[in-house]
Amino acid sequence: MKKKDYEAHLEPLQLELNQLARWLQHTGKRLVVLLEGRDTAGKGGTINAITATLNPRQVHVVALAKPTERERGQWYFQRYVGHLPAAGEIALFDRSWYNRAGVERVMGFCSESEYTRFLKQAPVFEKMLVEDGILLFKYWLAVDQAQQEARFAERAADPLKRWKLSPVDLAAREKYREYGQARDAMFEATHTRHAPWYVVDFNDQRRGRLTLIRHLLDHLPDLRLPESPVTLPPLAGKPARERFTGPVKPIRSRY
Repeated sequence: MKKKDYEAHLEPLQLELNQLARWLQHTGKRLVVLLEGRDTAGKGGTINAITATLNPRQVHVVALAKPTERERGQWYFQRYVGHLPAAGEIALFDRSWYNRAGVERVMGFCSESEYTRFLKQAPVFEKMLVEDGILLFKYWLAVDQAQQEARFAERAADPLKRWKLSPVDLAAREKYREYGQARDAMFEATHTRHAPWYVVDFNDQRRGRLTLIRHLLDHLPDLRLPESPVTLPPLAGKPARERFTGPVKPIRSRY
């Protein structure tokens, strides 16, 4: 999708996302969105598209590093609980507790018993969240291997994107099939009525973002709230310039 077309479709969706944010604040509802998928699928770009026009105090992005030694000694879900939203908030997970069913499973970072226990506990954990009133959405961003390889090459060549390539990403390149098998097993065990999975084609990332946001908005209640226009009264005097009389002065611009 061309950038011009993408931006034309994105703007009205962002207006609806702002309505969603106001609705959450008004009702006290809590929204959790999990974004899962292969490396380079487009999780970060989707989060940027969602959050670009929202209040950062209301929207929280959760992208956790590998567990610390202390966290490895906790209940597996424990470190995620502290990032769940309070009333009126949104939590966007750039990868989530499903790391255990994906990268940890494929790369051998968890034991067989830990993996099996996770698949049994995840639906129970999510049912508790939903029964407590959390609106939970789980998305898998799908990307073919040829497209994934092209994005890896782009990251490797671009110094502004090279930080996205981790040693684990590079080691996982040859495990495309294994990740697909792990995904299918994860879906089989955790696709439930109370917390279903939704798959979005992200071979075209711009189209994928629009599809995901549209789906999210369509699966929430009517978000429209009456909104009074904001009227700014005139200033009492002439607009003032910001002046600095002390030792601290503005930096002189080179542009």
